[in-house]
Amino acid sequence: MRTVLRRPDFRLLFVAVLASMAAESVLLLALAVWVKDLTGSDGMAGATIFAIIAPMTLAPLVGWLVDRYRRRPFFVVANLSAAVLLCPLFAVRDRADVWVIYVVAALYGLSYIALSAVLSGLIRQLIPSDLLADANGLLQTVRQGLRLVGPLAGAGLYAAVGGWLLAALAMLGFLVAAAVVGLLRVRESAPSGADLRWTAELGAGLRHLSGEPALRRALLGYGLGSLVMGFTESLIFAYVDQGLGRDAAFVGVLVTVQGFGGLAGALLSATVVRRAGEVGALAAGVTFFGPAALALAYPRLWLGVLALLLAGLSLPLTMVGLNTLVQRRTPPGLLGRVAAAAEALVSGPQALSIGTGALLVGVLDYRLLFALVGLTTTAAGLYLWHGRRLTPPPARTGTPPPVVPRPRRPLPAVDHEVVVPTRRQRVR
Repeated sequence: MRTVLRRPDFRLLFVAVLASMAAESVLLLALAVWVKDLTGSDGMAGATIFAIIAPMTLAPLVGWLVDRYRRRPFFVVANLSAAVLLCPLFAVRDRADVWVIYVVAALYGLSYIALSAVLSGLIRQLIPSDLLADANGLLQTVRQGLRLVGPLAGAGLYAAVGGWLLAALAMLGFLVAAAVVGLLRVRESAPSGADLRWTAELGAGLRHLSGEPALRRALLGYGLGSLVMGFTESLIFAYVDQGLGRDAAFVGVLVTVQGFGGLAGALLSATVVRRAGEVGALAAGVTFFGPAALALAYPRLWLGVLALLLAGLSLPLTMVGLNTLVQRRTPPGLLGRVAAAAEALVSGPQALSIGTGALLVGVLDYRLLFALVGLTTTAAGLYLWHGRRLTPPPARTGTPPPVVPRPRRPLPAVDHEVVVPTRRQRVR
């Protein structure tokens, strides 16, 4: 990671992403807690996360839009737009205004797709291929480190002053990100509009994902796990309320615990990619989520802490493995559409599962649902592990390449006669 931080262009991008991630970390959980506080409903609180992820169905269209413009100016405009989209939160006063939070969450989810797609393209443009895992791992380290303080700080600030200050702080973070990326100097050629007509190219990202074996295996396995992973967004509120008998704000404490595991996973992610390949790292991350969910079916605080540490460890492994795989296996001009399509194929099932979980948590025992999540994600992880050879780890640095003997030209047939060159041939 030190190697990639020595690059001045990446350092600027790193500062911008840090500001954007800080805004996100203090805002997202607070929105769900805000809804819980206004309505008293676990399901409606979990539906806030569903509102953020639901726009993933528009990801192919957003990816096509990203590929039509230069990466740096698009990143600046997307951050400015994210800041503006938070303004309606200042109008929220009581339960009747919960719909405003849902609308803002959905619009923010739409901007998040664009930011993720253009960020993937910027990283691929700035960083050589052999350092992509380090760059993605570093960004995940920051994201998981912010989970240690961001959600807890956000929940604390919400309890002290309400959601308006949190909205203002998040807006500031997006504005700083836009300003810093504006200083970045990147040589970018204008994308060709001739081959980007939406009627022909809107599904190009999906076609690439389905045609590349490693990407196809990764998205099928991760998508299967995502069908139930989203249950936990609502289940965690029931776990805290019904299982531990604590206030909803305690969810922020547990998410912070999960951040410790995420920090460890992010620090290890680049190494895991180098040792097991991108699909192998993705398989490890999905598999680790299984026993974590099974442990949460038994409501004991000490066991829940261990489970959330393991769940935190799994997340950066999956994200670094998938992001690095997409960046390495996709042509640069197609990266926006492929990154957005990959996000949709993972987050689409996850959005469906969040909505389903919000409904099921009021009907079924949350412990039964946690058990279902654990068994399904374990099966998805094993499916991915069987495909790890599609992305073998690179050769170790310093290992000399095998020596291949150079083929020798056959001597001309001379019938065992000694051929003596003439004087003229010797001069030549």
